[in-house]
Amino acid sequence: MSDTMPIEDYLAQGGVLSSPANVPPRYRGELLRLMASFVDSELAGSAGFADTINDAPGIQERISAARIVLEKADHAGKVLRVMETFGADGGLYAVHHPWAERLSREADIGAARQGGDMRLSVFHYPLEGWVDAVVMNVLMGRASVVQLKELSRVSYQPLAEVFRAILPRETRHAELGIAGLVQIVDNEQSRASAKASVAYWYPRVAASFGHSGSARFETLSRFGLRHTPNETLLADWQAEVDAQLSALNLN
Repeated sequence: MSDTMPIEDYLAQGGVLSSPANVPPRYRGELLRLMASFVDSELAGSAGFADTINDAPGIQERISAARIVLEKADHAGKVLRVMETFGADGGLYAVHHPWAERLSREADIGAARQGGDMRLSVFHYPLEGWVDAVVMNVLMGRASVVQLKELSRVSYQPLAEVFRAILPRETRHAELGIAGLVQIVDNEQSRASAKASVAYWYPRVAASFGHSGSARFETLSRFGLRHTPNETLLADWQAEVDAQLSALNLN
């Protein structure tokens, strides 16, 4: 492949790579950064949501919350196994950082990375009780689905296959969130709490899509690691969640 055309041209035309052995250094760095962001976000999301299991109002809600906690950790493990083929130490990775650690509720960090890991900025904010956790899961769950559809097209084939396997379960997490939110809005007091949580989480989840006109997107696009600009993914997410919130009279 590289004997007939430059690798960037090959990737830009839809070519795929399948082994660490044929991955050039710059591509390797961007690929590892992408995987680390996903793994760290899943581990942080799982750890944060674990604390809300005992806040769930019923057995079924506890089961749903526990399922999300379990499967997000499992998703992190699946991508971490791909990272291991590039030399990552999977045995140390999952315990090297306090994944449940959060900033204050009033912090405003935009899309900036914080601390010693690569989690999306939204996972630095703390949850406050069951209603708040459900609202965050609805908004971020739908964002995860939008982002995973994009990631399922990455040019590193082993990783794309993992993301395609993860997508249906993350879709189910978003559906569980909506089912919980439907129950919440039946009560006037919890509906008011849900509206406050929507106002809090909406801009923070939106920030997780990154900046419009990102220069990094251009680099990732040349490598076939991204295909759709941040602003387009954000618009897709806004259209979907705005419709859901409108149906529940929450926007």
